[in-house]
Amino acid sequence: MNVEAIAWVAATLFGLLALFQVALALGAPLGAYVYGGRIALDDGRLPTKWRVASAAAALILLGFAWVILARAGVIGTSLDETLLLVLSWMVVAYMALNTAGNLTGKTNIERYVFGGITMVLVVLCAIVAAAGPA
Repeated sequence: MNVEAIAWVAATLFGLLALFQVALALGAPLGAYVYGGRIALDDGRLPTKWRVASAAAALILLGFAWVILARAGVIGTSLDETLLLVLSWMVVAYMALNTAGNLTGKTNIERYVFGGITMVLVVLCAIVAAAGPA
């Protein structure tokens, strides 16, 4: 099993999700596909406080990518290995909760597209968290 390749796939998916969140933060009319579809304004954009939340989500997703790449040994870090292990399992847990939320969304895109992506991320990140550096 190539843990580094798995980590790169996970990091790429995190990056794509982060780009989507940045688009939301910048006002893209895609609000019906996030936050259960209940937050979008009539024009499809998110209200300001939710656009800020999407910007924060983008940063968090990029942080998750960093944790997974570091846990796989793809990038170096000065973090204690035990802390990195705990952080990587926290990413897995967060993404599992995120998947549950996506699966309760009111649109097929939120349920099946985002739910599917986050479910794949749970599996990929769990593999990296369990395996550790290559």
